[in-house]
Amino acid sequence: MPNGAGFYRFRLGDYTLIVLSDGQSAPGNAFPNWGANPGRQAEFSAALREHFLDPGQFINNFNPMVIDTGRVKVLVDTGRGQAGQLLANMANAGLRPADINIVFITHGHGDHIGGLVRDGQPVFANAQHIIGETELQFWLSQANPPANLVALQNRFTRVRGGAEIAPGITVVDTPGHTVGHLAVQVSSGGRTLWHLGDAGGHYILSFRFPDHYLGFDANPQQAVATRARLWQTAAAERIMVVGYHFAWPAVGYVRRSGDAYEFVPAFFTF
Repeated sequence: MPNGAGFYRFRLGDYTLIVLSDGQSAPGNAFPNWGANPGRQAEFSAALREHFLDPGQFINNFNPMVIDTGRVKVLVDTGRGQAGQLLANMANAGLRPADINIVFITHGHGDHIGGLVRDGQPVFANAQHIIGETELQFWLSQANPPANLVALQNRFTRVRGGAEIAPGITVVDTPGHTVGHLAVQVSSGGRTLWHLGDAGGHYILSFRFPDHYLGFDANPQQAVATRARLWQTAAAERIMVVGYHFAWPAVGYVRRSGDAYEFVPAFFTF
């Protein structure tokens, strides 16, 4: 029996937020995927070991999230599909796929869109599906576009940065990890939270090393610039953040640390 129930529920102003685990990867080598800067792997490995992590036994998390405004329930990303645990952990949290009113996709990588379709049908059949216009156009233009995006291409509402997808919920331009990556901003009761999708990178390395980038980042320089902007604003304005691949439950804050930053986990409340 796995530890916990695979969800973490907390309040942001008048809204309820539920981080949902889609499970974890099998242990493997952290590099080069989680630190692709040439010649920097020894330095990155040392930083992981300082945080009691074995770079040779790296475990990745997958953290979609539901935003419940009281009127609508918005699911941010859908996990890996049948390889993941999203639906089981939604059930643990008292949620059914039919309860979701809006599905928002941060970007088109398989671990974010894998849960969109099952047996040829939309998993969240009652939901409006939303994705960035630039992101969807990019993936559909590829020689072998992702099947789940192709299947739902006519169902998607296509948006750009700054669009409001529900009251108090807007999308934020965060390109670099992919060409049209969008994060999600939630504002309620004078508080603000960002679900970063993959714009946040790694919860240690992407904060401690301002030039750090991932092997998955399509445009490393742009990804680095996006993170610098996010960290500066989040630290200055005390914005909460959730990272799709951060350590569970992936909720915290950004604090300046010298010329760089660090991720500070939020106090866990029951």
